[in-house]
Amino acid sequence: MKRLIPSLPEGAGLAEVYRAFPDKMAPLSEYQNRVMRGASDLGVAERELIAAYVSGLNACGFCHGAHTVHAKAFGIDVSDIEAMMEDMAAAPVDEKLKPLLAYAGKLTRTPAQMTEADAEAVYDAGWSEAALFDAIQVCGLFNLMNRMLEGTGVTEYHLDPHGVDEKVLDRLRSPTCYSDFGRASGLVE
Repeated sequence: MKRLIPSLPEGAGLAEVYRAFPDKMAPLSEYQNRVMRGASDLGVAERELIAAYVSGLNACGFCHGAHTVHAKAFGIDVSDIEAMMEDMAAAPVDEKLKPLLAYAGKLTRTPAQMTEADAEAVYDAGWSEAALFDAIQVCGLFNLMNRMLEGTGVTEYHLDPHGVDEKVLDRLRSPTCYSDFGRASGLVE
C-alpha cells in the first residue's frame, strides 16, 4: 500500500476506504451490487470477467485480483483470465464474449474513439442493447473503482486467485455480496 491517504491504516483495503468515507461510499456500494448482481442480459460470470479484464488493463492489482476471484466463484478459470490479459485473440474465452470484452477494452483505453462499428460487433455476436449497456456500466464502474483504489493507495489484493478456498467463493456467490461487504465494512444505506 502506498501512503496516499495517511489516515488509512497500513495495509488498508477497500473496507478501510469504506470506513473512512462512508457517506460517499454507501451509494456506490449499492450501485455495485445492482450492476454486478442485479438483473441483466449478462450473467454474473460475464460481468465479473469484464471487471477483472478492465482492472487488469488499468493495472489495478487490487481490483484485478478481487474480480479474478469473483469470476472464479462463477466458474471462470483463472488461467483463462491470465491468458486473456496476455493475448485476447488467442485466449480460451467464449468467442461470443470477445466483442464485449473488446468494447470494454477500447472504452477503457480510448473512450473518445468508440464507433458504431464497435457496437455493431457486439450486436453481430448476438448481444442485445441491454447487454451492451450492462457491459458499459461494468466497465465504467471498474474504471472508477480502479482509480479510487489506486488514488487512495490501495494497490494489493490479499488472496491468491489460484488458492482461494471454497468458503470465500461461496460468500462471493451471494446475490447481495457487494452490499453485504459494504454493510460489514460499516456502511449504512
